[in-house]
Amino acid sequence: MEPLQKYTLKDLLERSAKNFPLTPALANLKGEKITYAIFYNRVQTVVRFLQNQGIAPGDKVALVSENMINWPIAYFAVTSMGAVVVPILPDFHINEIKHIIRHAECKAVFCSGRFVDEIVEMKPRELLVIRLEDFKQVEQGKKDILQDILDWGEEGLDKMKKTAQELVGKKKSQQANIPDEHDLAAIIYTSGTTGNSKGVMLTHRNIVFDAVSTKKIITLTPEDRLLSILPLAHTYECTIGLVTPLMYGACIYYLDRPPTPMILVSALAKVRPTVMLSVPLVIEKIFKKRIQPEFHKNKFIELLYTRIPVIRKRLHKLAGKKLRKTFGGRLRFFGIGGAPLSPEVEAFLMEADFPYAIGYGLTETSPLVAGMGPQMRKFRSTGPALDGVEIKIHEPNPETGEGEIWVRGDNVMLGYYKDPDRTREVLTEDGWFKTGDLGYMDEDGYLFIKGRSKNVIVGPSGENIYPEQIEAVLNEFDCVLEALVYENQGKLVAKVYLDYDVLDERFHVKKLTEKEVREKVAARLEEIRQQVNQRVSSFSRLQKIVEQTKPFERTPTQKIKRFLYVNEALE
Repeated sequence: MEPLQKYTLKDLLERSAKNFPLTPALANLKGEKITYAIFYNRVQTVVRFLQNQGIAPGDKVALVSENMINWPIAYFAVTSMGAVVVPILPDFHINEIKHIIRHAECKAVFCSGRFVDEIVEMKPRELLVIRLEDFKQVEQGKKDILQDILDWGEEGLDKMKKTAQELVGKKKSQQANIPDEHDLAAIIYTSGTTGNSKGVMLTHRNIVFDAVSTKKIITLTPEDRLLSILPLAHTYECTIGLVTPLMYGACIYYLDRPPTPMILVSALAKVRPTVMLSVPLVIEKIFKKRIQPEFHKNKFIELLYTRIPVIRKRLHKLAGKKLRKTFGGRLRFFGIGGAPLSPEVEAFLMEADFPYAIGYGLTETSPLVAGMGPQMRKFRSTGPALDGVEIKIHEPNPETGEGEIWVRGDNVMLGYYKDPDRTREVLTEDGWFKTGDLGYMDEDGYLFIKGRSKNVIVGPSGENIYPEQIEAVLNEFDCVLEALVYENQGKLVAKVYLDYDVLDERFHVKKLTEKEVREKVAARLEEIRQQVNQRVSSFSRLQKIVEQTKPFERTPTQKIKRFLYVNEALE
């Protein structure tokens, strides 16, 4: 396959449509499947419709919806015509969604049915609203041209071409240069709250360069099937889970409902994916709920598992085979990113010979910066830098080599939309992006993440305490589902959300009063605290563990929203 001559989303799609016209590109569990040729034609139809409605290069078009086949069609249509797509996570509160639409000055919105009424209520008259499920224009008194054209097929396309050319009135020579590699392609908001909105501006080259650079980690083929379970509005899934597979002619399957355990198991059996992307929480829950209990189901097995490494590795191998069968039996690449993976779970995956891969990146870097495939893993590392990407550790500690991670390359964003001050804070004049993450690099160029600089707690003698490392130890206990470590009045405190099924079974709660249950929980928390303190540095020891009675609120990549609980604790 010839290399891309121009790094734009439009050129990428055109090349794939040319090379894989009859190959399935997008599918869902209901049986709908469209080829690359059909995908490309539908994109062109939507482009001409948007042009017909007065949308021009540079205009902002919001895209807020759950994953579905029409999401990539809308995404590529907007970017192919030189407009700017504004993907919005459907998990954002409706007020946050409205704020983003206003802040980005969107002229059109593609949205799924559940958002239509709210968006129509807030919209000014000139805002074009299109329901994504059927591409129906949501506006009274206007003919639904887009759906008619999609229904007409090739004949409709020909008619639309002629009409669009007449109405838009732009010269072919001008259109041929739209979009340019360095044109703005997407604005991705990392937060929807009015006071903390950060709209990350990514160019066509940012996104396509990052997708192309993944070849160091994995090369896909038209035989590959990817099951998408993460929100497409997040850069991780959009670049690595959409743009990358489309570049190689792979097929992407979408769920028609949220990926609950039951839905996911059924989808895995039906699709039998070769590639998946996930956040750590998914595989960590599977390990804790389904795999780990098997190693402790009786005293004899538990003794062998915990005391004899050879037996442990053998049990991990057997569990790994079962896990691969659960994922459909054909999985060859399971990408994990978005948050740190538990050391305990990674050790299991490595010994189980499960085809996991680790990556590191941020929305501001399109997103991938470093990564390693199943054949190049190094325990606790996120892998080396992608080809064409530079990583340096800024002002490293002379003793540990740890410092802030800085990144430079064609994947680094233009800046934050309408926010030059914050842009200057993170981008240097010579192109380095200050990630805010702390880490170090080994002699092989592999990157190791220590934590977020803003989360670091300074110990009594100036030591750096990384709460993420203490949380990883806490999360290894079978009765702990989630943990958060913070500083309160100079003392280290942990909040933990417990697995009450495990506790109920262990304490036989049916025979206990509520007071007795509370006493046993408190005693277990103290046992955990003492065991954790035996495994961490003296300056990282916990003074107290507090029970968190409901799950922590999380970001779309399943990182705990730390600021909610730290501030709460300090009141």
